[in-house]
Order: sequence, then C-alpha cells, then structure tokens
Amino acid sequence: MLSWVATFLIIALIAGILGFGGLAGTSIEIAKIIFFIAVVLFLVSAIVGVARGRTRV
Repeated sequence: MLSWVATFLIIALIAGILGFGGLAGTSIEIAKIIFFIAVVLFLVSAIVGVARGRTRV
C-alpha cells in the first residue's frame, strides 16, 4: 500500500514539473488518502496484537 503512495507522489512531482497542476493536486490527494488508510490499518493491527498478548506454552 505504501508503494502506491510513493507512485502517486512521483506522478505528482512529474506532473507538477511539467505544469499539469490539476493532475498533480489530484495525485497528492490520492497519496494522502492511501497513506492515512495505511497508518490506520497499522494502528489497528498493532492494537489487536497488543490486546491478544502472548500465549503461554
């Protein structure tokens, strides 16, 4: 998922350099949304992992 963020950031940088402001802005917004989804999923999995704890053998 974070590779998608990097891809959209690269697209935004190239579009910004070439003067496509609308495409650059859209790519940045998509990258932000995907990044925050990835952060939320990470936090949820971390909380679930801590809540489950370790099991004794």
